[in-house]
Order: sequence, then C-alpha cells, then structure tokens
Amino acid sequence: MSSEKPQFKVVADRSRCCGYGLCAAVCPSIYKLDDDGLVYLDDDRVPPELEDEAREGAAACPAEAIWLEPLDTPDNAA
Repeated sequence: MSSEKPQFKVVADRSRCCGYGLCAAVCPSIYKLDDDGLVYLDDDRVPPELEDEAREGAAACPAEAIWLEPLDTPDNAA
C-alpha cells in the first residue's frame, strides 16, 4: 500500500446498476457484487495505486452507474 493519501472517491448509483459485473471483473479490489449481482463498495476512497484500475472499472459499466469524484479534503484544496 502506498503512503499517499487517496485523492478520489467512487460513487456507485445502485439504482442504475444492472448487475453486469464488469466493474468487479476489472477492479475487484474496489468493486464488489452483492448476492443480487449489484455493485457495492467496502470503502469509497480509492487508494492512489488503484486509481487507474478503478477508473477502468467505472468506464466498463454499461449503465454508467459508477464514477470517480475528487475527495473534498484540505490536502486537495487549491
């Protein structure tokens, strides 16, 4: 694990999730599937070393139910 602080969080709109599971196939460290095949997150913060993989997983979602947003932290303020 990196000592860098997470810069992004994942937003998963479960109401839009269709259960394709592509997100979890691409990035199982971030995206999990419940018993109904819908996405859920153990933690919405994305470790810096998983950022590219998390973006690819979000982009793989045909329902566009997942995206990354910047964390609103003092370290990220301009």
